[in-house]
Amino acid sequence: MAKDLTYTNGVVAVKELSLLGGKIAKFAEASAEEAFQAVVASGFGKGAEVSSVAGYEALLAADARDTDAFILEYAPTRAEREYLLSPRDFHNAKALFKARAAGVSAEPLLAPDGIHTVSEIEECMKAEDFSPLGDALKGACEEAFALPEGQRTGAEIGLIFERALFAHLARETKHGGLLKSFAARRADMTNLLTAYRAEDFASARRAFVGGGKLKEEDFALFFENAEKAKEVFARAGYGTFSEACDEAKGAGMPYTQAERMLEMLEIDYLATHRYEMKRTQPFLYYVFRRRADNVNVRILLVCLAAGMDEREIKRRFRTLI
Repeated sequence: MAKDLTYTNGVVAVKELSLLGGKIAKFAEASAEEAFQAVVASGFGKGAEVSSVAGYEALLAADARDTDAFILEYAPTRAEREYLLSPRDFHNAKALFKARAAGVSAEPLLAPDGIHTVSEIEECMKAEDFSPLGDALKGACEEAFALPEGQRTGAEIGLIFERALFAHLARETKHGGLLKSFAARRADMTNLLTAYRAEDFASARRAFVGGGKLKEEDFALFFENAEKAKEVFARAGYGTFSEACDEAKGAGMPYTQAERMLEMLEIDYLATHRYEMKRTQPFLYYVFRRRADNVNVRILLVCLAAGMDEREIKRRFRTLI
């Protein structure tokens, strides 16, 4: 059932006053302990019982739980809830299957709970019944469970859940709007990174995810005539992203900038269009800003504790709005 958007956006208008945003840049000029106290004083991580920077993980976890609770309570429609939280379910199921295949603990690989708890997914694995997880995740789990022993590799399991996630997001956002565009762009950018990293089209094609706007022939062209392919990518709106990939590949460096662009896809778009938002967009903008705050607080405290220069810390921050 859709929520009352007027009420939800009113709640957002009040809550966004507590966001750190650009204020966090000033904290980078302080010591780690001073920055921690400033972050706590701002209201970040409310409810966490920590008194020093040594407990920053608990602070981050408390903020993430509060953000997730807000999503579950105020998500305007199922589409927003699924887009924001279901990727955690696919990640955690993937982690559990990978850990089982490798005979190791999944604990270091797990993300916070999504729509389903990690315990729920584990119980389904024990019962060999994944029906409580919904059709998309159920199908991925069953496929991973049925892998022959010789094929139960981390890479193969990863591909199953990655493809299933993007198919799920495409279905959940099929009725249009901004989320449909985000899901398609995220799929295209993921496939672009895959293509740049692959040695040939065959290996890239095997790892592609669905739901994007770019066609397989666009990526096939990349391996035949990269310059022409980059023109296609640019016309589709991925010129800057392709350039970032190209620069990293040419320098033999990690795709850090491109990965950051993919990570911040939604908030960067919403920040650019923040004065023309309507309907569910204020809700989405608030959630992505809160998540950016969480990432930035981690960067701030970890880097200060490591004695990093404030200019380098500020360079590492995500969108500061």
